[in-house]
Amino acid sequence: MTMQRCGIEAIEAALDAGEDITRVLALRDCEDPRLAALLNRCMDAGIDVILGSENDLWRMAETSPALALALVGREPDADLDTLLERGGLIWMLAGAQYQTNIGYCIRVAEASGASGLIVTGEWTSDDRHRIVRAAMRTHRFMPVIFGCDGLEALESWTGRVVAIEDVGTEEPWDADLTGDVILIVGGENAGISDELLATADQTIRIPMAGFTPSYNLQAPMAVVAVEALRQRRS
Repeated sequence: MTMQRCGIEAIEAALDAGEDITRVLALRDCEDPRLAALLNRCMDAGIDVILGSENDLWRMAETSPALALALVGREPDADLDTLLERGGLIWMLAGAQYQTNIGYCIRVAEASGASGLIVTGEWTSDDRHRIVRAAMRTHRFMPVIFGCDGLEALESWTGRVVAIEDVGTEEPWDADLTGDVILIVGGENAGISDELLATADQTIRIPMAGFTPSYNLQAPMAVVAVEALRQRRS
């Protein structure tokens, strides 16, 4: 089920139904009284409200135009412990090095309906700034946990672990991507470390037929993201 409620009427209906709305993105400097009333209602309910430009709303909306969008069923500011406790589909980028690639992967993870994304390694504030710019600021709507140790995170995880690596013997559509699962994607050069691969319940491989047996980082992630979304909708 989609995580977005698009437009004032849809958000009002979601509030009436008691849906778990965690954040609302609304058009900045809008004088529509219906929007003002909606935002007051959201703030009274303790729902986080952020303001964006017309272009921001246009890019994010499932159906444009819309004066407001609501996020349902995901805690965008969750820390690592909360993310792992809530479960669902979680991505882990283990060893990725290039800020632009990581930004693109954040967008893929968010669009896949994931609960969140873990990025291992150490990152400066400048690094993170470049990453979220490449992600078109979609980190506002999904928790992105930087700087944690991948092995330590997996030690606290009670669900399944699926690695995406060339040594895999199965293709994504032959794997079970439902339930509580962490999907690990390795770095651009070294891939997934042996230590992390050893924690995986299953390792899958993206089929390739070209002379150069390699996709860019976000391409295999997108393939698995779409397959996971298909399975989780069934």
